[in-house]
Amino acid sequence: MRPARLPSVLIWLLIAIAAPVLSAGTTFGQSRAVAIVVHPDVAIDDLPFTQLRRVFLGEQQFWADGRKITLLIRAPEAYERDMVLQRIYEMNEGQFQQYWIAKIFRSEVSGGPKIVYSTSMAGELVKALPGSVTFMRASDVGDYGKVLKIDGLSPGDSGYQLQ
Repeated sequence: MRPARLPSVLIWLLIAIAAPVLSAGTTFGQSRAVAIVVHPDVAIDDLPFTQLRRVFLGEQQFWADGRKITLLIRAPEAYERDMVLQRIYEMNEGQFQQYWIAKIFRSEVSGGPKIVYSTSMAGELVKALPGSVTFMRASDVGDYGKVLKIDGLSPGDSGYQLQ
C-alpha cells in the first residue's frame, strides 16, 4: 500500500500561511542582533565600539552633557547578556561579577549595574530613567527608547558587532 500524499493545493496553502509567520518582518541577523538602547533624551545617536565598551565597563560614567549613566543589565541566562559579556566585556559570568565587585570595592563607581529580569523591565526603565542605557534583541525594541548605532552601523547591518 502506498502512503497517502497531501494534495498540492493543501501544500501551497500551508506555505502561504507559514511564510508570513516565518519571515515576521525581520531578517535572521536582525532577530539575533542585540541593540543598544538609551533613554530618548540622551544626546547621541552613534557610538564608537571602544566608547561603548568604556560605558559598559563603568570607565565612562557620564554622557557628554553631564548626565549620569545608569547601566541596566539583563540577569544571567538571557541570550542578550551572554552576547554582551562575550562581545563588549570580553568576560565570562564569573569574571564579570568579580570585575564589578572589585570596581565597587576600590570606590571607582558608586554602585554596579542595575539588574533587570526581562526585556519589558529593561525597556520601561530605560524609558523612565534619564541617562540610562540597556540592551535587548533588536526585534524587541519597539518604542522603549532610542537605538544607538555602533561605529555607524545599526543592528542587522553587515559588520554590526553585536550579532
